[in-house]
Amino acid sequence: MGTFAYRSWVEISLGQIARNFDAVRETVGQGVEVMPVVKADAYRHGAVEVSRTLAAAGARWLAVSNVEEGAALRDANINTRVLVMADFLPGERQALLDYRLTPVIHCLEDIAAWDDMASRQGDPAPYHLKIDSGMGRLGTREPAPRIAETVLAAKKARMEGIMTHFASAADYGGGQTEEQVHYFEDIRTGLATLGVEPEYIHLSSTIPVAYGRRKAWQKMVRPGHAIYGYVSPASSSTAPERILHVHPALSWKTVVLAVKELPENALVGYGGMFRAPRPMRIAVLAAGYADGIPHRLSNRGRVIVQGKLAPIIGAVSMDLTTIDASHCDDLKVGDPVILLGSENGVSIDAQQIARTAGTISYSVLCGIHARVKRIYV
Repeated sequence: MGTFAYRSWVEISLGQIARNFDAVRETVGQGVEVMPVVKADAYRHGAVEVSRTLAAAGARWLAVSNVEEGAALRDANINTRVLVMADFLPGERQALLDYRLTPVIHCLEDIAAWDDMASRQGDPAPYHLKIDSGMGRLGTREPAPRIAETVLAAKKARMEGIMTHFASAADYGGGQTEEQVHYFEDIRTGLATLGVEPEYIHLSSTIPVAYGRRKAWQKMVRPGHAIYGYVSPASSSTAPERILHVHPALSWKTVVLAVKELPENALVGYGGMFRAPRPMRIAVLAAGYADGIPHRLSNRGRVIVQGKLAPIIGAVSMDLTTIDASHCDDLKVGDPVILLGSENGVSIDAQQIARTAGTISYSVLCGIHARVKRIYV
């Protein structure tokens, strides 16, 4: 195939990824292992390149969602430990062994299944056990004696870690997170009295690290959002001061496909969602919701053009987005436009986009489509 001009692309700073990882390590201190989460293609930052950067920066563990994601890291010669957090499907289990991946197991019956596979293979097979402390999704709700009985009965399967996940970590006005911590600690201490003391204990993703919920750090934390430069705001005025400071590693750009003048009262886009209030200049951008621009930014969102904010007008369509370019006298076809990023002190980040679109910043980042090219800077 020939070489084609980029219609839409992201620029990713691997140096900023490494600095964010270092910031997390400095926050939790030397006694706490930091396991970056690189699932969902590293929140669309590119799992292989991000993982190589993190491994070079000193990460000994990486976390993914499924076996395929873990296998891709191994195929790229990434040799850190890899925790597979949400995949123990029967058809995937042999690949866990073949690719030297560590599964999170969510029910006691699966410990026996993992032990049978490890016994046939002849080698010890580590796993982490997830406790459902109140999230209500994956994880066992069995009491400590029943868990210990199953763990100790295994011959080759070795429980290397125990974990849980918070449902409302950013809500410092409610008591759910504290309830989950207490439930988990009751299980953990109960297991310890029965002779089960795994090496790795982990409860915390980004928010408990960022706001200093130290008793939830234990021996390992698994930041995701923070690695890519984001910390969600706490939802209560009673939240403690934020102690982790990171910066976005990704900017997202597109180009101008057309510039034209519209008369007063001209309609723009599907459904005529926008009517020109006066004669105005518009620009059509070469990106739309198929690239990841949320459709709910129609007539609401903004972009950065020549260092100034410009409103999105009309409906965001599949491949195109229209903006008011009235303030850009010299704008021309092929000029870059910033969808997410900063220029001349003007910024738009994923959290701002999420607020306007009525979603969350995770969704904005993960929603950037694979057809958007990646450039590492």
